[in-house]
Amino acid sequence: MILEHALLPVRPGEEAAFEAALAEAVPLISAAPGFGSISVSRGVESPSTYLLLVEWDSVADHEEGFRGSPAYERWRALLHPFYDPFPVVEHFAPVV
Repeated sequence: MILEHALLPVRPGEEAAFEAALAEAVPLISAAPGFGSISVSRGVESPSTYLLLVEWDSVADHEEGFRGSPAYERWRALLHPFYDPFPVVEHFAPVV
């Protein structure tokens, strides 16, 4: 299992619109081969920042599979306009 991690900096004042777009986007990623689960949490101290955690079977399932799919194009159109700056995405492998 691989855990994708990203802090999503949403432009202040656009949180409600982002959350509506996210609700539309989640089924797109959920249907991707190798997808395990998704969690999105909103910052308490920084309410314009969201924490995205996605479990994948492999990095390739995320970077080649999902990102190379038409579903990702829709995901990108729905969510990327809200970010400022664009988030850094990293992958983590379990240790314990």
